[in-house]
Amino acid sequence: MTTLRIVLGDQLTRSLASLRDYQRGDTVLMMEVVEEATYVKHHMQKMVLIFSAMRHFADELSRQGCSVDYVRLDDPTNTGSFTSEVQRAIARHMPTRILATEPGEWRVLEMMKGWGAEVLSDDRFFATPASFAAWALGRKQLRMEFFYRDMRRLSGLLMEGDDPVGGQWNFDHDNRKALPKDVIPPNRRRFEPDAMSREVMEMVAARFPDHFGELEPFGWAVTRDDALEALDHFISHCLPRFGDYQDAMMQGNTFLYHSVISPYLNIGLLTPREICDRAQEAWSRGDAPLNAVEGFIRQILGWREYVRGLYWLKMPAYGASNFLEAHRPLPAFYWSGKTDMNCMAQAIGDTQRHAYAHHIQRLMVTGNFALLAGLEPTEVEQWYLLVYADAFEWVELPNTHGMALFADGGVMASKPYAASGAYIDRMSDYCDGCRFKPEVKLGPKACPFNYLYWDFLIRNEAKLKSNPRMAMPYRTLAKMEAERKADIVRHAGNFLAAL
Repeated sequence: MTTLRIVLGDQLTRSLASLRDYQRGDTVLMMEVVEEATYVKHHMQKMVLIFSAMRHFADELSRQGCSVDYVRLDDPTNTGSFTSEVQRAIARHMPTRILATEPGEWRVLEMMKGWGAEVLSDDRFFATPASFAAWALGRKQLRMEFFYRDMRRLSGLLMEGDDPVGGQWNFDHDNRKALPKDVIPPNRRRFEPDAMSREVMEMVAARFPDHFGELEPFGWAVTRDDALEALDHFISHCLPRFGDYQDAMMQGNTFLYHSVISPYLNIGLLTPREICDRAQEAWSRGDAPLNAVEGFIRQILGWREYVRGLYWLKMPAYGASNFLEAHRPLPAFYWSGKTDMNCMAQAIGDTQRHAYAHHIQRLMVTGNFALLAGLEPTEVEQWYLLVYADAFEWVELPNTHGMALFADGGVMASKPYAASGAYIDRMSDYCDGCRFKPEVKLGPKACPFNYLYWDFLIRNEAKLKSNPRMAMPYRTLAKMEAERKADIVRHAGNFLAAL
């Protein structure tokens, strides 16, 4: 019996289910296909990261004695799609069995159903889609916090028997500090591209010159060893202050104290269990405080697992909802970064240069603007999917559709994450030097987030006023004079029309 073992570009893990019992005579199939590179115009660094990591992983498997059938993008015989390349591989190898690990995206699973493969569960996650569905069954609300507590109990992470260490599940109230001006975040561990990565960079530059983002400087890890080194650097130099400043933003410093390992985690160079264990060990040694470690583990054990479970529970219909009936086209500055709103220019500029922005930039700057401006969810979701190195639909769609845009009407988030310019001013230095002023509410110098925030509440009052978590802003709105409301709507309308 010979087995064809299919490994996708986000499955670069030696212990992957479809690789685990590899035997001599089996073949590992890996494919670079143009269909995956272009279904959205991915950031050029994202494509380099994935293709180079795939090639390095294939080399590693070959050195370990595996027979690897690797189809390069620039192979003139490459047919350009997963399905046709699997069919060609079957014709070449005539396997008696085909093994695959369940993919991260619904559309790929639909393709996979036609390959004649035995599809194994992706057990790199803490939870399976089936276990999440069982947790969700009968619940009126699918709130991440309660799922996270169950995951803590099941995993044993940061637990003392049946109780959370420190006596509470969540230290989020300790993790909302702005970065003081005298605190200088450490330089981050980045990696010089080797010859293989340079070859991929040349291919991407030549074949996809119209894709989003800058190709240089490319500093991502493309091997497990380097990804582990990046993890070590985070644990040692950044985790102790990650909790305090995880919501902070700073001009000229993209990474701050964030881990910047989500691309490695999402393509399989690192696994969630080993990352969480390393963070817990740092707390056990006294090298990092509990609020930092709990906040970091919650992002992986709680949030990451939750969005994956929600994705598979609600697909394929999930992305079709548009609760707030938002239809405004995506403004051109999302692609260029050219806008007088400095916060938007900074967040988009970081994204162009690094294929990365941290979660507050994504949620409370670019996402907040999209929410307030009523941008079309499908256009915003496509943008988020293509611009970030860590973006795959299973993690991007719920975060954007449900969390940032409230397009699912509250399936994921208990309220829209709408905020005025005051929030951005409090958590960043972006307002320094911006031509708009966060303290000005109306007029040419007013921060657009200010009047867009109230216009958003006015525009969506019928849908949102009954939400208990929106009671306070709607009480304030009710006290507002009719003339001021009209001025807000006029300012917002003029601004949005000019986009």
